[in-house]
Amino acid sequence: MDLLRASVNDADVMAKLINIAGEGLPVYLWQDMIEGDETVWDVGRQRARRDEGGFSYRNTTLAFGEHQVMGALIDYAQPDTFDPIDPTEIPAMFVPLLELESLAPGSWYINVLAVFPPFRNRGVGSELIRAAERNAINAGKQAISIIASDGNPGAIRLYERHGYTQCAKRAMIKEGWENPGKNWILLIKQF
Repeated sequence: MDLLRASVNDADVMAKLINIAGEGLPVYLWQDMIEGDETVWDVGRQRARRDEGGFSYRNTTLAFGEHQVMGALIDYAQPDTFDPIDPTEIPAMFVPLLELESLAPGSWYINVLAVFPPFRNRGVGSELIRAAERNAINAGKQAISIIASDGNPGAIRLYERHGYTQCAKRAMIKEGWENPGKNWILLIKQF
């Protein structure tokens, strides 16, 4: 397996992996961004092609093996300070996520970690976690953070095996999004 930096040409596979990591939440949100005859996947690809923002190809590492993309990591530095969250200015379903992010200022943040189903339980996720940790150390960060759904206990076990500790949780606000989880969990690993 090789780890490669993504390019704008990887937007299609990125959109699919972002949706896997987000347990369907990205597609749910992208539906409201469709314009004209676009599809939800067109919106996802456009977001992945951006030069800026959390889901930019510039923050993405792809795990490549067996002549195909196996998984993806999107990671970057969190700001050292966060502005107070005004729940009246952002969609309600983002409030608990932003509250958790604000509890890990200055950390290196794993926004997306996803592996296509045929490649799970083969060490791809662990290799992507190690890549994120190398990125964090190279950036001089003292901690790395990730938010996961309690509806995905396999992911939480993976992070805990790598030394991440559950530090806080917030109740999910789902609106029309269907997900078995009840809470978002913030996990942090100190270096």
